[in-house]
Amino acid sequence: MDSELKEEIPVHEEFILCGGVETQVLKCGPWTDLFNDQSVKRPKLLIFIIPGNPGFSAFYVPFAKALYSLTNRRFPVWTISHAGHALAPKDKKIRTTSEDSNAQEIKDIYGLNGQIEHKLAFLRTHVPKDMKLVLIGHSIGSYFTLQMLKRVPELLLMLPTLGAKK
Repeated sequence: MDSELKEEIPVHEEFILCGGVETQVLKCGPWTDLFNDQSVKRPKLLIFIIPGNPGFSAFYVPFAKALYSLTNRRFPVWTISHAGHALAPKDKKIRTTSEDSNAQEIKDIYGLNGQIEHKLAFLRTHVPKDMKLVLIGHSIGSYFTLQMLKRVPELLLMLPTLGAKK
C-alpha cells in the first residue's frame, strides 16, 4: 500500500510569502486553490496539519497521503511549514500578490506568538471562511492549534463526537 500511496496520490508543493516569510505548503489531493474552485466537486472540509519541530512539512507527506486515502480522496490534506523553517529552491517561484495580507510582516514571527499568527494568516488568506477544518497538530503544532482556537474561536472545526451513532 505504501508504494501505491507514493505513486498515485498527487502532492503539490508551493512556496508562499506568509507573514513576510517564505513558507512551504504541501497540498495532498487535486485542490490547490480553494477560493477559485467553484466547481461542484469543491470540498467542504480541509484537513490541515501543523507540524512539530523542526517544522519540516515534508516529514508528514506519508501521513497526509494516508489520511487522504482513508477519506476516500474526498478532502484535501494540507501541511504548512513553520515560518522560516523551509526555504524555496532557487528555481522555485514564491507566490504572493500585492493584495495579500500575508505579505505583511508579523512581529516576532519566529517566536511562539508569531508562529501562531503565521498559521492564522495563512488560513485567513488561503482557506474560505465557510470551509470546515480538521486541525491536526503534532508536538508544538498541537500547542499552536490550541492557541489558534483561543484566538479565533469562530474557526469552523469538525469536532469529534464521542459515542455518536452512525
